[in-house]
Amino acid sequence: MAAAGGEPTSNYSFILSISEEEARLKALDKYLGTRSYIQGFTFSHADVEVFRQFSRPPMDQHFHVVRWYRHIEAIYGGSNEKIEPCKLQTSKGKRTQPRWSSPEGTKQSKLCLYNSLTRNKDVFQPQNGKKVTWYCCGPTVYDASHMGHARSYISFDILRRVLRDYFKYDVFYCINITDIDDKIIKRARQNYLFEQYREKKPPAVQLFEDVQIASKPFSVMLNDTTDPDKKQMLERIQNAVKSAVEHLEEAVQKKLPREEINKHAEKLLEEAKDVLSEWLDSKFGSQVTDNSIFSNLPKFWEEEHHKDMEALNVLPPDVLTRVSEYVPEIVAFVQKIVDNGYGYVSNGSVYFDTMKFDATEKHSYAKLVPEAVGDQKALQEGEGDLSISADRLSEKHSPNDFALWKSSKPGEPSWNSPWGTGRPGWHIECSAMAGSILGESMDIHGGGFDLRFPHHDNELAQSEAYFENDHWVRYFLHTGHLTIAGCKMSKSLKNFITIKDALKKHTARQLRLAFLMHSWKDTLDYSNNTMESAIQYEKFLNEFFLNVKDILRAPIDLIGQFQKWEIQETELNKSFYDKKAAIHEALCDNIDTRTVLEEMRSLVSQSNSYIAAKKTARQMPNRLLLKSISSYLTQMLKIFGAIESDEALGFPVGGNGQNINLESTVMPYLQVLSDFREGVRQIAREKKVTEVLQLSDALRDDILPELGVRFEDHEGLPTVVKLVDRETLLKEREEKKKIEEEKKRKKEEATRKKQEQEAAKLAKMKIPPHAMFKSELDKYSMFDENGFPTHDTEGKELSKGQVKKLKKLYEAQEKLYKEYLQMVQNGTAN
Repeated sequence: MAAAGGEPTSNYSFILSISEEEARLKALDKYLGTRSYIQGFTFSHADVEVFRQFSRPPMDQHFHVVRWYRHIEAIYGGSNEKIEPCKLQTSKGKRTQPRWSSPEGTKQSKLCLYNSLTRNKDVFQPQNGKKVTWYCCGPTVYDASHMGHARSYISFDILRRVLRDYFKYDVFYCINITDIDDKIIKRARQNYLFEQYREKKPPAVQLFEDVQIASKPFSVMLNDTTDPDKKQMLERIQNAVKSAVEHLEEAVQKKLPREEINKHAEKLLEEAKDVLSEWLDSKFGSQVTDNSIFSNLPKFWEEEHHKDMEALNVLPPDVLTRVSEYVPEIVAFVQKIVDNGYGYVSNGSVYFDTMKFDATEKHSYAKLVPEAVGDQKALQEGEGDLSISADRLSEKHSPNDFALWKSSKPGEPSWNSPWGTGRPGWHIECSAMAGSILGESMDIHGGGFDLRFPHHDNELAQSEAYFENDHWVRYFLHTGHLTIAGCKMSKSLKNFITIKDALKKHTARQLRLAFLMHSWKDTLDYSNNTMESAIQYEKFLNEFFLNVKDILRAPIDLIGQFQKWEIQETELNKSFYDKKAAIHEALCDNIDTRTVLEEMRSLVSQSNSYIAAKKTARQMPNRLLLKSISSYLTQMLKIFGAIESDEALGFPVGGNGQNINLESTVMPYLQVLSDFREGVRQIAREKKVTEVLQLSDALRDDILPELGVRFEDHEGLPTVVKLVDRETLLKEREEKKKIEEEKKRKKEEATRKKQEQEAAKLAKMKIPPHAMFKSELDKYSMFDENGFPTHDTEGKELSKGQVKKLKKLYEAQEKLYKEYLQMVQNGTAN
């Protein structure tokens, strides 16, 4: 061999002269051991000649020869024929790495959100890197929060969590509290006046008279009402008042004891609250001047709202704004709109000039619902009940204009402004507060579907008039409506459900799962079927988590936890990654949680099948694989807000937060109890001590469920121990009892029917053939000597067909009667 430096190769001549192959190999191995043939070199004709001498690769014991041979063979492509030294030369005397090319990869989906500004799913692109600024319309706090509120706030909470915790955006979330509004003013005033009236304790005669007077304008309002739901509600109030009046009149006429009369009077006062409140407000509303009356009501209901949101596990906002705290900013906001030429003052109020705004080239009015422009009903609802009087409406240049600032009337709260005392309009509140916090443009604005027009369209117009831009909101998100069992939620339909009422029937997690099972932008029907689906989904996931926890608790050494993967593990893992990819696609597609939950259900079903197959084969499922799957599912549920604690796997046991470590604390003791019980059961079965087995079953079925513990016995396998909420176990026990009682009832019913059938059969068997037809005198009038009928009731002889039919019955009875006689003879007839 000639090395790169021109090293002599005379030793090859000596090696080639050796005829015996083994000796030649030893000499070559010794020679190659003194040479460096791995670094740069070229091959001489001597190298070629030696290589050609090999009819087959050398044996492994000649280490240096083997390396030398394989090296040449690798360069040369495995052939030792017609070798030319030049072919064995490498670039610059050295071998180089082959060219590397990067993988093509797969196209990554981008997050798209349904944008009401385009009515399409648009790629979500925040204005400032990963930071997302988001404003959400909050509640007008004058009454209890209801499921309609929950529809928006739970849905937006889910979207916010997904953006923050899944897509890793830095979300800055702002929400408002409307505590100055026509509804609040009217409700606060009426509540105050009614309580004053109640405290005076008017006598029955005075109450009669006042209710009759108050009922007249109420009847006019009822007749003028066109909304069918509202009309039905007013009719129900009117009928309840009439009934209460009649009962009180009857009590007075009968001269019942004063206590009874007062009881009926209190009932009338309760039923006539709405009727009297409207009347009292029309008479004395303008005299209410104490501003605290208008602030106490929203303070109370705001606190209740926050309690409801906390109970629903809705994250608190980063910033909360109240209208009452932003009046100076609102005044300045209105002033700039006027200065920019888009607002005008009229009789102490300030209105937005929609026509002038829309006529400007860079602006457009009603971006969200342009087809709704001119809808006076919607516009007037947006202005408020106290702001649609004839004099108010006459102040506008156009019916489409809306109030930025309302001059206050007597009986309304007021603040100073350049245009006189007054209060903010509804739409301007959000614009001023959001502008103060988020500036001239925000990434996301959210609200309920019914707020699109006029509220959000007016917000957009006045904000873009203030900032002189056309992009105050980049993405407008609107949650879908909520119906109750297919109907609009309405007090008149008696299906008005507060959040507190809903939480009495279902947990916050179950409500959230119900929302997750529907698209956030579509109508959600809150019904028994919807909630049952959510409950069953929760139970399905929980059972999987409990089964995985049981598998992970099985004792195993450190090495044993790394199990060999067979085809079942490979297939399940592939499905796991396929499902994760599908879930990512669904989240990118307008945060489609409905599809996500279906993919999660499918993954759990496949995992359950895998566990069952392993159990059948008496094999231990792969712990790490199941742990990875359940950890992923747990993380997704945490992202959605369906798990509130730091639980590593599954749902928390025994409540939220307070018992996070309950499982790790008590499970070792429960496992000891389970093992002891299994040992006792084994001995009891061998010794046939049924009393001990019964006690063991009672421990499982009656005692442990009261403590939130479930023992699951499986033939030939260890008992599975699960910690489950006590209420869930007790409900399961009751359902199991009902099923067992139903089975027992059906069994007893079947036994009774069988006994009745046997008794009827026996009774029939006892009848001799000659007597079977003689009791049917309504059919036959004459019989032969064997009791066989020959004529019908009219004395006509029976036809051949009738005789043939009756003969079959006669012969069948003969057979039965013979069986009976045999039974009597054998002593088996009862």
